Amino acid sequence: MKTYTSNIFLIICFSVFSFLTDTVCIAQNADIQLLRNFNKRTKGTDGIMIVTTNSVYPFAVAAPITEIIVGYAKHDNITFEKGLQTIAGLGLNFLATEGFKYTLNKDRPYITYTNLNPYQWDTDPTFPSGHTSFAFNTATSLSMCYHKWYVVVPSYLWAASVGYSRMYLGMHYPSDVAAGAIIGTATAWFAKKGNDYLKYRRRKKFMIDHD
Repeated sequence: MKTYTSNIFLIICFSVFSFLTDTVCIAQNADIQLLRNFNKRTKGTDGIMIVTTNSVYPFAVAAPITEIIVGYAKHDNITFEKGLQTIAGLGLNFLATEGFKYTLNKDRPYITYTNLNPYQWDTDPTFPSGHTSFAFNTATSLSMCYHKWYVVVPSYLWAASVGYSRMYLGMHYPSDVAAGAIIGTATAWFAKKGNDYLKYRRRKKFMIDHD
């Protein structure tokens, strides 16, 4: 009976392992095939994609600095606080993105598949896409701070175009870009929740002190 049970257990384990292995292989094949479809560079499009991909860090830094300067100059504490919240989101995003990158340490796609055509040769790990995570972090922070369609729509269109540019330029797998979008969005959300909690604590303390 014990031998029979052990054999059944081994068969189940082998089946699960085979299923997971096949699933991973299928996902990897789909990942590289999608990347090859996106990585069809042309001279006419290269310039736009390079400008888009290079816009991330300047814009991510400029957005909260502008909020802080405007808030300080106009004595607008709400805008000033939004700038600090955006900076906090960027900090969380940096820690999460770099943590995943160097923990998983996955090679760039053009290192594994030499027939790809990257626009430059970076050697840091590929997963997740840092450009994409910072773009979506910034877009999410701005969207949560300013609930206006003319902020939300352009912000996310820009972030999505950054993600596309990373694949078009051969720098990241689609899975890297998807993970970057999720991490960027999530870290901005956590920064917002953290800020809301601090405001709640300050209000509660004020009410206790003035009770």
